[in-house]
Amino acid sequence: MLEPDADEAEALMKKLLLQSGLQDGGADPNNKVPFTTVVPRPGFCAKTKKENGEKVFINICQADNVPQPKDITEEDLLKLLESEDPFGFRVPMSIGEPHAEIDKSGQGCTAYDVVIHPSFFEKMKDSEVFRTFFMSVTLEGLEEKYSITLSRDLVLLKNRKSVGRLQEQNVRTQSKPVIMEMGDQGMYGPGKPLIQEMDTPKPLSQEELKARGQKPEFQIVQEPAEGHPEFLVAEISLPHVKMASTLSVDVGEDRIVLETRSNKYYLDIFLPYLLIQEDCVAQFNRKTRILTLTLPVQSES
Repeated sequence: MLEPDADEAEALMKKLLLQSGLQDGGADPNNKVPFTTVVPRPGFCAKTKKENGEKVFINICQADNVPQPKDITEEDLLKLLESEDPFGFRVPMSIGEPHAEIDKSGQGCTAYDVVIHPSFFEKMKDSEVFRTFFMSVTLEGLEEKYSITLSRDLVLLKNRKSVGRLQEQNVRTQSKPVIMEMGDQGMYGPGKPLIQEMDTPKPLSQEELKARGQKPEFQIVQEPAEGHPEFLVAEISLPHVKMASTLSVDVGEDRIVLETRSNKYYLDIFLPYLLIQEDCVAQFNRKTRILTLTLPVQSES
């Protein structure tokens, strides 16, 4: 059973959300969406359950081609959680599709494979703080991706490193900005973790593009207005979107792709400048229904 200090657990559960993004891998020549194949190795397994009581097993796995997070101490992590900007530490991870399994009592259950870099796996083995932080973020990610609710009462299995057969994962390698949600009184904090994997990309037909949704109204300005910009600011009007958690934004080196969960809007545009992907920021204003992207531009070579 995970039983961290109550104050630490509260901070870990509520103040830090995940931005994932693998950085190396191949690229599809047709649509330029890079991806890589992750082959998980077993690590440890945690058991929980859904609202309806169904058992859920979370296989925490390792793979060398998942990027390694920044090496920080427990003290550094707790300071970040208490700071005004808790996004200084992010753990790249890959969350796989659910697979149906049978537990030891012969009952049906669901297993999920979550893959991280071996160095962070080793850090978790020796640190209750890092383990609690990671499992909290993992539960948030699973709930957001699959629209489920999971119990926070976790049990770590002692004699099993995984449940079921671990599955290869083809995952996106572009960076994703964390979408900050804003309301009448200003910034409310981040939306749900933007964790999204994808199968091997393929070009879309016109029918598929139409099914993605209508093209929203948008404008892009540069700062400064003259010469080579330091950054671009894109404002995208999304009048039918209510929450940041229903949005998915991918920022490539010179490309923006926006999708909505309901397929109401779809935007795919190329830019005349190369971006600093890891520093891009997104904010969604719930009052105006406008998504603002701040996009730092690479300097002229």
